[in-house]
Amino acid sequence: MDPDFVDLLPLFVSEARGRVEHLADVAGRLGSDEKASVEVKRELHTLKGAARMLRLAPLAELCHAAEGALLASPPGLAELLTRVADRLAAMVEAIAGGADPEPDAALLDDLRWAPEGTAPTGQAAVSPTPAMVNPASGEIRLDSAAVDAMADRATRLRILSLGAAAFPARLTELARLAEQAVHEDQPGQVLAVLATSIRRQALEIEAGQRRLRRLAESHLETILSLQVQPLSGFFHTLARHARELARTLGREIEVVTRGDGTRLDRRIARELEEALLHTVRNAVDHGIEPPEVRVAAGKPRDGTVRIEAAAMGARVRIVVADDGAGIDPARIVAVAVARGVIDADDARSLSRDEALRLLFTPDFSTRDEVSEVSGRGVGLDAVAAAAGRVGGSVSIASQPGQGTTVTLEVPAARRGETVMLLRAGRLRFALPRGVIRSARRLPAAAVVERDGRFLANLGDRLVPFVPLAQLFGETPAGVQLLLEGEAAGQGLAVAVDAVTGEEEVLVRPVTTRATVTALLDGVALLSDGEPVGVLSPSALALREAVRLTPIVSARAHQHRVRVLLVDDSLVTREMERRLLEDAGIDVAAAGDAGEALARLSEEPFDCLVTDIEMPGMDGFELTRHLRTIPHLAQLPIVVVSTRERPEDRLKGLEAGADAYLTKQALDATELVGLVRRLGGR
Repeated sequence: MDPDFVDLLPLFVSEARGRVEHLADVAGRLGSDEKASVEVKRELHTLKGAARMLRLAPLAELCHAAEGALLASPPGLAELLTRVADRLAAMVEAIAGGADPEPDAALLDDLRWAPEGTAPTGQAAVSPTPAMVNPASGEIRLDSAAVDAMADRATRLRILSLGAAAFPARLTELARLAEQAVHEDQPGQVLAVLATSIRRQALEIEAGQRRLRRLAESHLETILSLQVQPLSGFFHTLARHARELARTLGREIEVVTRGDGTRLDRRIARELEEALLHTVRNAVDHGIEPPEVRVAAGKPRDGTVRIEAAAMGARVRIVVADDGAGIDPARIVAVAVARGVIDADDARSLSRDEALRLLFTPDFSTRDEVSEVSGRGVGLDAVAAAAGRVGGSVSIASQPGQGTTVTLEVPAARRGETVMLLRAGRLRFALPRGVIRSARRLPAAAVVERDGRFLANLGDRLVPFVPLAQLFGETPAGVQLLLEGEAAGQGLAVAVDAVTGEEEVLVRPVTTRATVTALLDGVALLSDGEPVGVLSPSALALREAVRLTPIVSARAHQHRVRVLLVDDSLVTREMERRLLEDAGIDVAAAGDAGEALARLSEEPFDCLVTDIEMPGMDGFELTRHLRTIPHLAQLPIVVVSTRERPEDRLKGLEAGADAYLTKQALDATELVGLVRRLGGR
């Protein structure tokens, strides 16, 4: 698939799972429900469109073949489409696991050449259930008692969810009674009864939510207990790597491991693997001196590398230490000044710890083949980034001639991470809650701009900070909030317009090459389904962050074309939104025609980009309807659909569309050019 859209896979997987589940349910009703065929067609069509845009060819091909079978309606169609749903589910889970979906030639043949009068005989792919497994391969050992407990809790969760389904109907009935009460002779009496009923419903919902939360927490604990594994195998690998490297370099070392029975989520261990290997490599290569140098310095001939772990409540501390040459802070500062990382005036005020923190600056000691600080800084920015991705932190301590210690503190298990939701102009971001220590009001009069840097005048001190709104080309609020904390061992200060709340989220990595991704650790889906960028604390904490020029100029925002995207696929909307916003276009989104019409009635747009296949009113009907509304009759409309037949294009243009593009051949430059030209900017 296109590497620029790899970070959209979690969105695709989340959406596709629901659509495949609905497809399997509807396929079984094909013979008894007249609307089932339409629903099957819509789900296949939407899945195909999203898969094609993500370049997931096997999945898109299977959906396309299933659409053909649905049109031909051979005998045994329901069973055939059930097989399709099963195979699509297996493909989606393969994608979720990081693998490419494999085509199913037998199923494709059955879809194209289903024997008349017989049901298909091919077998759907079934994923094997792991039994005894190897943690290093990403597999885990399943305990039968734990599986039984999870199955029991899953059943109870389903029962609770089914019970909750009755509440919307009850509230709807109460709303209907409230509407009728308006016409009663004594509406006050009816409304009093309604108020009592609503309070009773609220109490029942609250009690149900408490039961649901307790059960969900218990379910999560059981699942996490399967993920948490001893670090012994991981530590053995690190120790072996250290010894082999020492032999290669002619060093003599002893590797001491402690706490290898400490348990850590295998997903976190896997995320930290490369970073810890690099840390151990630095300890041997740039820490431990050659034997003759150690003897001359009065040290034992053999150097020592310690790899330790210890549980600290809900967190785990991992230490990689050596008794080697250590680091001279003065040399670090000299290199930083020479390379423009900091200026000479700032350098004079640095403490010893602040000087060591400069080693977390990206590429600090890799710009020259021979490092001026013995290469100790190589990769420490990557170590900090890896720790940050799993909700942890890293610090470094060193004494010249005595050695260096790198310490990582990470969660023992990967749960949802609590983030603060921030607003900067019209943009929303998230920031890990754990890095923030304080917040205070920051009036515009207290902001000082000096030599391209922003400083907050707090009376007794000037604090350099990252102005989030200006950084993204937005106009900041008159009074902002200054958030202060610490990340990657460095002070962090960022100004935002507002903190709008906190949520627990799962953060997924960002892999696109856009300029903005340097400031993001990942993307997360909020509880309302909206994706939000998660800011990188370590990137914001770097001293050069306060000198960053705006990623998007404020002037560009003032003249942005405003576009409304209409598509019932969350993945497709997000992809098209990104293509347009990366080109400086302001984008709003709607999931169907009804939502689009509501948005158009409330705010102005310069252009509409719409899909065709949508529940309710389709794109053709939406286009024709808009052409009958006087103030929207001239609104430019671009159709982006998987329908590529000439008659479909003609139908779209006859309905009133200004342009018609196909998703499978969608070109970002063409789409952006069309929108800009039609939008009149």
